This record gives sequence, structure tokens and C-alpha cells, in this order.
Amino acid sequence: MEKKVTSPLTAALIISLIMIVLDLVGGFANIKFSTWFKWIPTLVLCIAIIIVCINYANQKNNLVTFGNVFGHGFKTSAIIACVMVVYTLLSVYLIFPETKDKVLEEARRQMESKGALSEDQIDQALSITKTMFLPITLLSAVFGTLIVGVIASLLGGAFAKKKPASPFDQQTA
Repeated sequence: MEKKVTSPLTAALIISLIMIVLDLVGGFANIKFSTWFKWIPTLVLCIAIIIVCINYANQKNNLVTFGNVFGHGFKTSAIIACVMVVYTLLSVYLIFPETKDKVLEEARRQMESKGALSEDQIDQALSITKTMFLPITLLSAVFGTLIVGVIASLLGGAFAKKKPASPFDQQTA
């Protein structure tokens, strides 16, 4: 009896749920914008996709190629990116509406600490950032997830055990 393979959709929904819970914990604990905490979702995503890739190969009795494993990991990443876009919209508008103000405040603080820009230049840069906040946030959610997903899928494809069937074994005499 052949093992049932976990679909990319199922894996993506589980990983997305974990990432959403992480974000909620970070937001409610007021550590979401801490330098150390920003890396945790990325690390969790990377490890989870590697595990998904290895699990996929194991479920297929390791009769897979690098491309099969990578494709499974990338499909999972793409679905996660879609879910995270929806969550990001909900987060920015409903759950944590103060996010935009916190991001702008942090950007101002960083620009002022560098001392390279005048107050007018800082205000102008923040004005542009304020109008472009949502597109930038959504694009970073999509591309950030996909870039990490590609890297993790490559690693997962490399780490997964593979014993692809030889095309010569499949020929009938």
C-alpha cells in the first residue's frame, strides 16, 4: 500500500498557522519589532519547508528527484505567501492598526540617528513611505516568503534522500 503524500496545501496551511501565531504572540507581547524577534519567523519558515521537503521524499519512499522535492517545497512556499498576504492585510488594518505608526516612528528614529538627512528630507521620506506602506508591506510579505521558500526548498531538495528509479529499470523486455 502506497503512503499518502501530504499535499502542499495542507503543509502550507499548517506552516502559515504557525507563522500567524508567532506574529500574534510577537505583536501582543510588544516584541514584534525587536531585532532578534524579526528573524524568528524567517527561521521557522526555512526549517518548516526543509522538513516538508524531507517528509515528501520519505512519503514517496525516496523515489524522487531533486526537482520533485524542490517543486513540492516551492508550491508550499507559494501557498504560504498567498495566506500571509491575506493575514498581513488583516493584521495591518484590524489586529494591529498601530503597526504603520510604529514602523514610521522607527524609520524616523533610524534616520535621525544617522544624522545624514535634514528634518525636511526625513519628513519627505516618511511621507513617501506612508503613502507606499501597504504596497511595500504586501510585496515584502510575498517576496520575502518566496525567497526564503526557494532557499529552503533548495536545501530541502539537497538534504532529502533520493533514489530515483533508473529509466533503464522501467523498460520492459
